[in-house]
Amino acid sequence: MKRILKIIAPVLLFGFLMTSCATTAATRPMRGVVVTKVHNPKIIMHKNVRYYRSNGVWYVKKNRSYRRVTAPVGVRVTTLPRGYRVVRVRGVQYYKCGGVYYKRSGKRYIVVNV
Repeated sequence: MKRILKIIAPVLLFGFLMTSCATTAATRPMRGVVVTKVHNPKIIMHKNVRYYRSNGVWYVKKNRSYRRVTAPVGVRVTTLPRGYRVVRVRGVQYYKCGGVYYKRSGKRYIVVNV
């Protein structure tokens, strides 16, 4: 019995430690925060302004840094960011990700105010 406990206890402890270390939390910078690097951004032009979208977060580049901004209303994108949810507001279907609402228009999606 003691021999079995000597084997099982380390295995359970190791398993517990591995699962607790694997937990990660994604954080998004607040509006107006400046970051120096944006991971794999998609570049979107809207009203002669170049926006960068990465993981559903919108940025504007200034010098060598990126400032987080609100999504420009009316901009058209071809794909939705990962993690979007389908929501209905007053019977209309929208796609929501990170506080930004998108509405389908043909093969594209438009950023809208809800």
